[in-house]
Amino acid sequence: MIERKTDITQMTISQLETKFVSVYTKLILSGTAFKVFPSVMLWGPPGVGKSQAVKCIAEKVAERTGRKVVVTDVRLLLFNPVDLRGIPTANADKTLAVWLKPKIFQMDEREDVVNILFLDEISAAPQSVQAAAYQITLDRTIGEHKLPENCIVIAAGNRVTDKSVAYTMPKALANRLMHIEAVGNPASWIEWANLHGIHPYVIGFISYSPATLMEVEPSMDELAFPTPRSWEMVSNILNYVSDNLDEVIQLVAGCIGKDTAYCFKAWTEMYGVIPEISEVFDGSLTQIPKRPEVVLALTSQIGNYIQEHHSSIEVKNALDYVFLMPIEYRSQALTSFLGVKEIRKQLQNDDRFCNWFLRSGRDWDDYR
Repeated sequence: MIERKTDITQMTISQLETKFVSVYTKLILSGTAFKVFPSVMLWGPPGVGKSQAVKCIAEKVAERTGRKVVVTDVRLLLFNPVDLRGIPTANADKTLAVWLKPKIFQMDEREDVVNILFLDEISAAPQSVQAAAYQITLDRTIGEHKLPENCIVIAAGNRVTDKSVAYTMPKALANRLMHIEAVGNPASWIEWANLHGIHPYVIGFISYSPATLMEVEPSMDELAFPTPRSWEMVSNILNYVSDNLDEVIQLVAGCIGKDTAYCFKAWTEMYGVIPEISEVFDGSLTQIPKRPEVVLALTSQIGNYIQEHHSSIEVKNALDYVFLMPIEYRSQALTSFLGVKEIRKQLQNDDRFCNWFLRSGRDWDDYR
């Protein structure tokens, strides 16, 4: 885990999702008003995955509660106070000023809907905008406008130590929020990546070189540097443009920087020595490669291949092969199996998989 000294709770993106999906699900199913639970302030460096976590929380809460969950994503850096407070106009008899309701307050108030108001980049917004945003976060109102009862408020921002635009939060305001610091964690990111179509080259490289997931303190003059967000951008290039690094190396370097990009390219060149992945699933491959980097690359390919090839015999053959691997290489491949809903029953009936699952501290409720 990539950590810093801090006086607030640190969580990986995966831990954030698990914890707050559980919390909000309990509040919804028990009929508890959201206003009794403190608004959440997520801190973390650019690109660590705060926005992605909020989207995943919304998706999983919808699955567990049967409610429609709508995220209103407000990038406060692009707002001014009028955007939040509304525009003043005369009342019907032109004796008083009233404020037209801003679009962000026009939410669906039906009981079968949950709204999440996500105030992103709150620490980078102009202080006049911050003041308005903090009123929303603390009081669920701004001026005469009030958030509906079915609205959750989550804010996010960068720390003043992140070398990005950020202002220190006043203590009086800070004391009224729940503060969580999102931290980078290669293992949890790889688990997420296996479930979200991240290119196997990227997954394999981060498995091989975990420190390259995120540059903790990029220099002030660096514009392109590795973060979970920029690696997802690289994955999109490989998935949708070309996975030939000779063709797209300049594009990749534009996302993660030249040094990291050329290290990544050098690593991908050894993919030619990886066994044919289909042989794992048809049961004909029984030998484990001797080179660690090849084993890591193979596990990422297994995780990618099983998304589309998961008949019962293919799953059995893949499990047989993975359990031939040294124990330190198994987790990535086995975790990727959990992302395929169609095979979870078969996994639950496999003693080897269940033993690994329990030892890893997981809960089947998280994979419903």
